[in-house]
Amino acid sequence: MSKVLKSERREHPRIAKELPLNVAANGYYFKTTTQNVSCVGAYCRIAKYIPPFTKVNVKLALPVKKADKKLDYNVECKGVLVRTEDEPGGGFNIAIFFNEIKDDQRKKISEYINQFIPTNETLPSKRI
Repeated sequence: MSKVLKSERREHPRIAKELPLNVAANGYYFKTTTQNVSCVGAYCRIAKYIPPFTKVNVKLALPVKKADKKLDYNVECKGVLVRTEDEPGGGFNIAIFFNEIKDDQRKKISEYINQFIPTNETLPSKRI
């Protein structure tokens, strides 16, 4: 089950979804899954400490439904770690900001996220 995460500071919707994610930094490669994702960044857990402000390469797999079809989008971009948190159970949670991403790649992420965001048409109307 996914949910849209809200925060007044965020301009772009972020959803809690586990998606396959590959992160490469400083000669290390990590296969992980996202804990949440938006069209400007992702949050995930990795095994090794990587300091904030480290540049990373990102590959993200997105299953998108269009009409009656299922498509698999692959997004590749560059990012920078904006936060690294020690996880008490082991490993590190990292927040990646996508600082070098092409518009078509960002649109793929937005299209994926929009599948889970209710539109005004699907929201119940309020009675006054």
